[in-house]
Amino acid sequence: MSPILKPERFQSKDTVRHARELIGKQLILKSSDADEQTCVITETEAYDGPHDLACHASKGRTKRTEVMFGPAGCWYVYLIYGMHEMLNLVTGPPDYPAAVLIRGLEGVNGPGRLTKRLGIDRRFNASPANEKTGLYLRGASPIPDSQVDITPRIGVDYAGPDWAQRPYRFVLKNQ
Repeated sequence: MSPILKPERFQSKDTVRHARELIGKQLILKSSDADEQTCVITETEAYDGPHDLACHASKGRTKRTEVMFGPAGCWYVYLIYGMHEMLNLVTGPPDYPAAVLIRGLEGVNGPGRLTKRLGIDRRFNASPANEKTGLYLRGASPIPDSQVDITPRIGVDYAGPDWAQRPYRFVLKNQ
């Protein structure tokens, strides 16, 4: 069995690297009756700090974004369009607001679809990614670069071309 990825692993400011390295890792959701769902992460996007105009934290510290300013390895879960929960992993040191959006899992494309399928909602917001909270990550062998597409993020045109076109999205090929 692969080791559990400890929250401290995500303390560096290299959010783009964290987004790339999460491809192929396992997202584990444990329910109260000890059932476990294990899904391979197939798509991620990096949102890299207060200067990244596509990042929620670019607008400053708010009640919604407070978790992004906290410790690395916590979940940032928010509602978008009044109907879709989005699952993000906070990265970087405290007071450096950055996160990786989990956009896809094996067999599930789209961040709203994956949270719906797994029943992930804001009850996980600000919780550490560990076994105690029931939502955590396991390592796996690194995926070779030849098996990962790197593209601009989706749906962030509002951030302007400089930020919208950055290669911050990672997708496992053939998914």
